[in-house]
Amino acid sequence: MTAIAHPASPRKSFRDVWVITIAHGMTHWYPATFYLLLPLIGKELGLSYSQIGLVMTCQYIAGAIANIPGGMVVDTVGRKGLLMALSLFWIGFPYLLMGFTHSYAMLLLCMSLVGIGNNLWHPTAIPTLANRFPDNKGLVLSLHGMGGNVGDALAPLAVGGLLSWLTWREIVVVNVIPGLFMSAMILLLLGTFTLPGRKKKVEVHEGGLSVQEYFASLKPLLQNRNLIYLSIGSAFRSMTQNGLLTFLPVFLAYEMGYSPVLVGTCMFVMQAAGFAASPISGYLSDKMGRRQILMASMAMTAVVIVMMAFAGKTQAFVFLIAVLGFFLYAVRPVLQAWMLESTPKNMGGTSIGILFAVQAAGSAVSPVIGGALADRYGLTATFYFLAATIVIANLLVFLLPDTRVSGAGGKVNRHDR
Repeated sequence: MTAIAHPASPRKSFRDVWVITIAHGMTHWYPATFYLLLPLIGKELGLSYSQIGLVMTCQYIAGAIANIPGGMVVDTVGRKGLLMALSLFWIGFPYLLMGFTHSYAMLLLCMSLVGIGNNLWHPTAIPTLANRFPDNKGLVLSLHGMGGNVGDALAPLAVGGLLSWLTWREIVVVNVIPGLFMSAMILLLLGTFTLPGRKKKVEVHEGGLSVQEYFASLKPLLQNRNLIYLSIGSAFRSMTQNGLLTFLPVFLAYEMGYSPVLVGTCMFVMQAAGFAASPISGYLSDKMGRRQILMASMAMTAVVIVMMAFAGKTQAFVFLIAVLGFFLYAVRPVLQAWMLESTPKNMGGTSIGILFAVQAAGSAVSPVIGGALADRYGLTATFYFLAATIVIANLLVFLLPDTRVSGAGGKVNRHDR
């Protein structure tokens, strides 16, 4: 495998981990807000289940298209702080535009713009953290993932309460303010810009490849077996996750008659359980191997979803939401760490870009299929479909040995533990 060696970056302050983690929480805050608002938007615009699913599909199609070019930009340009701030702004601004539209077509366009911005974040932030803490990738990426869980958990809880006083249109306008603030903090704390009179910091910049070097490394990367299987497996896992995020609030609001506050509370419980699971799974995967943790978590996710379908409109359904969150979100940092260990270090942005592009493709398909099933057979059929997707993801992970790549040279070490 052709790879271009670069000097290892020095270990950075752990403060930057928390800055990136908090900002990651904001990239999840906006979509989590929208999931709660979607039933209200659907009722106001008179949308069917299929049309509701198409709203999310547009976001993920745009994300799938944007991810790979985004990874190329990260690996060649390298200005990590600026790219992360731009990504965060790009996610929040289209939601502001939604507050002023009554057009379904404009709603779809705004969600497409969100998909582009949201999927520039991960190829930038994840390799940056992994390269700085090479011996603790699982743990560091789990902290990054916890930021996402916090955003996912707090957003529906906060918005559920705000809906008692504000309309959904007023909320999307107010909601843009924290994203603008956090974008400014990234630019300041990661050194892209400084306040007058303060010493200039070194920007988060970890060596970009030339275009020639990049394309020399791209072909062998695309032939990497682990990259292919992990990406496809992650796509099926994302079908499960995003199908649930789309239709679980709809089920709670339409079928169980929950108020926005109760729907937000249920979504908070699921994300809070994922918050607890993320560092546990990341730490254990560093010690035990990625494959074992992934398979156990995915298998339990499938079991819980089937139990939810059987539980129906009972209180047990609500309890199972928390159990589901624990296992569903435990696997994200493990997948990311395994991907970066299976591919060359200097192509980390592209590797994560490919992972998230394929994930986004799966996420785009899931709401449309789930919506069609719900329209024809009821929402319970959608939950059975989502259980099947996580089983397929687990089968793909089962086919792979636990392998890791050391450094930029691409040497693979087998960890069949």
